[in-house]
Amino acid sequence: MHIQLNGETYALNDECSVAGLLEHLQLAGRRVAVELNFEIVPRSMYETTPLKDGDALEVVHAIGGG
Repeated sequence: MHIQLNGETYALNDECSVAGLLEHLQLAGRRVAVELNFEIVPRSMYETTPLKDGDALEVVHAIGGG
């Protein structure tokens, strides 16, 4: 399965959820925002939101500053 991740083609071996992708990217537990096909995915929906071939995702993580 292929998705677009932050504008780049990204191959996934298996079907997974948004949460599974974040775990694979080592972003699980971090403060991130996820947009799937131009709609924000609430954090409470990461586990139950499946990814499908051709999906477009933007993943942004917060960086603190002073």
